[in-house]
Amino acid sequence: MIKNKDIAAKSGVSIATVSRVINNTGYVKEETRRKVFAAFDELASKDKIISHSIAKQKTKIIGVIIPDISNPFFGEVIKGISTVAEKHSTSLLVCNTDEKLETELKYLDLFKTNKIIGLIITPKTDQMKYNSEYLYQLEDLGVPVVLLDRGINLSHFNSVFVNNTSGAFDAVSALINEGHKDIAIISGPMSSKPGRERFYGYENALISNNIEVNREYVFAGDFKLESGYKLTKKILRMEKRPTAIFAANNMMAQGCVKALIEEGLKIPEDMAFVSFDDVAMFDIMNMNISTVSRPTDIMGEVAAEMLFELADQKNVKQNSIKEVLLETKFVSRGSERLIKK
Repeated sequence: MIKNKDIAAKSGVSIATVSRVINNTGYVKEETRRKVFAAFDELASKDKIISHSIAKQKTKIIGVIIPDISNPFFGEVIKGISTVAEKHSTSLLVCNTDEKLETELKYLDLFKTNKIIGLIITPKTDQMKYNSEYLYQLEDLGVPVVLLDRGINLSHFNSVFVNNTSGAFDAVSALINEGHKDIAIISGPMSSKPGRERFYGYENALISNNIEVNREYVFAGDFKLESGYKLTKKILRMEKRPTAIFAANNMMAQGCVKALIEEGLKIPEDMAFVSFDDVAMFDIMNMNISTVSRPTDIMGEVAAEMLFELADQKNVKQNSIKEVLLETKFVSRGSERLIKK
C-alpha cells in the first residue's frame, strides 16, 4: 500500500507535511498541497500497487473512487471510511478521477481484474447517456458498491447523501432574511445530484420569498476553485451586480473569496457571501464566513459500515436497498449581512 514516505519522496516534501495534507491538519501552502496530491494520485494509479498488495494476501482492500482528492471534503470522508475500515482490519485504495469520466471508467476496469471486497464511489455524473456503461462496469465487479454524495440514475446500489436542497435553501434564506434580493449563485454542474439539488434550494428560497429568479445571476461552475474565481470576476464586472453571492461548494467558495480579495472588496461590507461546506482556510485567515456544514466524516463512516454489512451478506435482494440522507446545518458567522450605504 502507499506509504507517506513514498509520497514524500515523490513530491519532494517532508513526511510530516504529507501527513498534514492527507489528514487535513495544520496549514500547508496550496502549491505544496497540490504536489502531494499529484504524487499520491500517480502512485495510486499504478496497477502494480494493487497487484503487490493482493499478492501478499495479508490485507483486505476496499476500493474508493473520488472525483477530487484536493478537496478537503473528500479528505474528511476518507478519514471516516478509514475509521471503520481499521476496525475490520481492512485497507483502502483511493483513486482520484479529477472529475474525468474516462479515468473513472479506467479505475472500474482496473478493480475488475483485482480483488477488492467492495467499492465506495462518488461518480462524476448521473446522466442517462452514461448509465448503461456505469451500471455494466459496476455490476461486473461482483462486489458490493455504495454510492457516496452523488448518485447514478436507475441504479440499485446503497447510497449515502446529504440534504443538499435543504442546506442551500437555508443558506439563501439567511441572505434574504438580511434584506438581500439580488443574490447570485455559483452552482455546481447540473449533471450531478449535488449541483442540481443545491440550485433547487437556491431557487426555492427565492420563490418562497416572492423574489423572481434572475437568470443573469445564475453562474454554472464545476465544483473547482478556478471556476469560482473566474465566475466571481465575471459577477463583479456586471453593470448591476448582486449584493450577495452563494457558492455551492467549498472549492468554488475559495476561488470566489480569492477574487473578492484581489478586487479589494470586503465581506460583507462590499459583498455578502455564504458557501456550502466549511473551509478551514477561512478560519485560519480569521474570515467569518457563514456556511452550510455537513457531517463529512460521518458520511464516510456510514458508507463504510453499509459496505461491510453488504459484504457479510451472501445474497442482497433488490428490496433491501438503503439510502441514508444526512441533514446539514447552516452556521451563521455574519458574512450574510446586508450593509446599507
